[in-house]
Formats: sequence, C-alpha cells, structure tokens
Amino acid sequence: MRQALGNQPEWTEEMIVLRSVNDVNLPKFTVEDLPLFYGITSDLFPGVELPKADHGALVPAIEKACLDGVRVAPGRTYRYDPVPGFTKKVVQLYEMVLVRHGVMIVGQTCSGKTSAIHTLATAMTKCNEQGAPFPKVQIHSMNPKSITSGQLYGNFDENTHEWSDGVLAVIYRNCAKDPSPDRQWVMFDGPVDAVWIENMNTVLDDNKTLCL
Repeated sequence: MRQALGNQPEWTEEMIVLRSVNDVNLPKFTVEDLPLFYGITSDLFPGVELPKADHGALVPAIEKACLDGVRVAPGRTYRYDPVPGFTKKVVQLYEMVLVRHGVMIVGQTCSGKTSAIHTLATAMTKCNEQGAPFPKVQIHSMNPKSITSGQLYGNFDENTHEWSDGVLAVIYRNCAKDPSPDRQWVMFDGPVDAVWIENMNTVLDDNKTLCL
C-alpha cells in the first residue's frame, strides 16, 4: 500500500492500515453491513479520516467506456449508464485486482458482474493507450458449467496413454507464451460448482499453480 501511495507524507501509518482494511473488505459487504463496519473501524481508528482515493485517469476512462460501449463478447458491445454505484463497483474491483491474484464476483443474474469486469478491462486499456500508467488487459472468458471437467482441465486417454489439454490448460499455456506486458485475465463466467472449482485451489492460494 505504501508503494502504491508513493511519497505522500500526509499518509500516516494509521491511515495506510485503515485504507488497506477498507480496500480489502468494503467490496464484500452489503449495504446493510456497511454501518456496522464503519462503526467498528471508527472505534479502532478514532479520529482518522482518509482523503478521497485518487485513481488518476481511471474513473474518467470508466465513464467514457460506458458511454462509448464495452465489448463483452464477439459481436456484443453494450453501452451503460455510468451511474455512481456502478462506477464505484468497477473501481473497487480495480482495487482488489491490485492486491489479489484471484477475485470472485458474486451476485444475482444480470446484476452487472460481467459488465463490471469488461468495463474495467476496457478502461485500463484506454488509459494505457493514452499514456497513463495502466496495463492493457486481455480477457479469456469461458463458462465452466458448459463443458465437462475433462474438457475444461484436460484428460488422460487410457487407451493411447496420451494427455490432452482442456480449454483452461490451453488458455494458460497461451498466456504464458505471450511476450507482451498485457495483463491476462482468465474469467470463469458462470455458476460456481465444486466439480470444477476444487482444482482451482492451488491457483488461488499462494502456490499460484494449476495442477492438471
């Protein structure tokens, strides 16, 4: 967090800790939980007030992406109303991506989960093209419930004794071979199920390794 804030002497140690607690936890809470959370943090950090977070060109880029159109799939480009609530969620997603290598977005169908991810990717790419310090983002999307576990991860043919990579394995290998500095986001756009999520444990923990 100190590295992200740069050389800003007005940020005390208490402010940095509170900012970190907010960034990690606020996106996970419902509206009903927020007053309780703010009450706890005000007791733990009495008198500590945080300046408004400054993400540079990101917020204007998010708003412009919404108005210009966001490509969520081949042949599908949608325009959104950049209302404060949606923009805030996209910014929170960006803050989580900075500190986590795996992020899960949970919500009802048509609540804007996929839209938020693609809007952030589009905004970061636009910022990069304008010379701002943001990486370009490439999204590799799939619905893990639309295929079998073998088709997703790969399978071993007992007759030929050959291994065949699944969709995810192929995407991982292609991302690893890509020489560009672009961020590669692998997105599972579908319901969470123990059948496929179990094999992602080693990816989401500190190992950061896909075991096939």
